[in-house]
Amino acid sequence: MRIAPVVEVKAKFSAYLEESKSGPVIITKNGKAVAVLLGIEDEEELERLILAYSPKFQAIMRTGKDQIDAGESASHEEFWEEVEAESA
Repeated sequence: MRIAPVVEVKAKFSAYLEESKSGPVIITKNGKAVAVLLGIEDEEELERLILAYSPKFQAIMRTGKDQIDAGESASHEEFWEEVEAESA
């Protein structure tokens, strides 16, 4: 992991992109962390990162967990029956 000020990252952006392949680069402004530069290896990893930080997706996941905790979930078979009924 590397820590670098934003002015340095701006000046040497290509080098920091390359460095992000081996680990995260923490970008600072006025001595405080403001961003992280992460290298990704494939589109699946990118998708996981996007979903992990998507407020909408996180809300859907929380709602699903709350429903499961409250016993309001459907079985695997019921779920697929509903999917098939909606697509018919």
